Amino acid sequence: MFKVGYFYTDCLVPMVGNNPYATTEENAAELSINAEVYSLPSRKLVALQLRSIFIKYKSKPFCEKLLSWIKSSNLARVIVLSSSHSYHCNDLQLRSTPFRYLLTPSMQRSVQNKIKSLNWEEMEKSQCVPGIEDSEFCVRIPGGGITKALYEESCSREIPVAILLKFVSEGDNIPDALGLVEYLNEWLQIIKPCVDAPTVSALPWKIPSSWRFLFGSGLPPALF
Repeated sequence: MFKVGYFYTDCLVPMVGNNPYATTEENAAELSINAEVYSLPSRKLVALQLRSIFIKYKSKPFCEKLLSWIKSSNLARVIVLSSSHSYHCNDLQLRSTPFRYLLTPSMQRSVQNKIKSLNWEEMEKSQCVPGIEDSEFCVRIPGGGITKALYEESCSREIPVAILLKFVSEGDNIPDALGLVEYLNEWLQIIKPCVDAPTVSALPWKIPSSWRFLFGSGLPPALF
């Protein structure tokens, strides 16, 4: 995918850094900021990459601005890749697949049959106030950031949105990222499985060059 611009907002903590997808020394010095837009016209695909956290009390204005942009851009559908804290899982969720999905009503009308054919599990509703027996049940996504707010606002605005998420723990989340994009690929078939090796693990994903520095560059020899 190619960077085509950025999503201007004052809701995210300002950030600037080197090109996280550098492939050569020449493009390594290109600057990246906190919210950038990438495009792949051949697949009619646009991606918004967020790289910093929200400023306090700014997540709701961000959702409103994002959904307004989606509406004005006439995007056919929106897919949000997210996660939720695994330590909030109930017994049933712990015994099943760690992946879940949510569809807004307008998205259900167009893709429900396809999703059902994949045998995916929909995100379960749980008590809105945990521990209170007579509490109403609602969708909860602890640790999911703006995911729930985006989902609820999209429902009220009749925007076709699908949420794909995985229950995760803090630490090395590279396997979680790969697992989530493979989960997405089951549906969209962005990368077609090889005929000789149709398993999901055979898909030729490209790893961002910045992931080499996820845990730092090691201890300097001068310490010893």
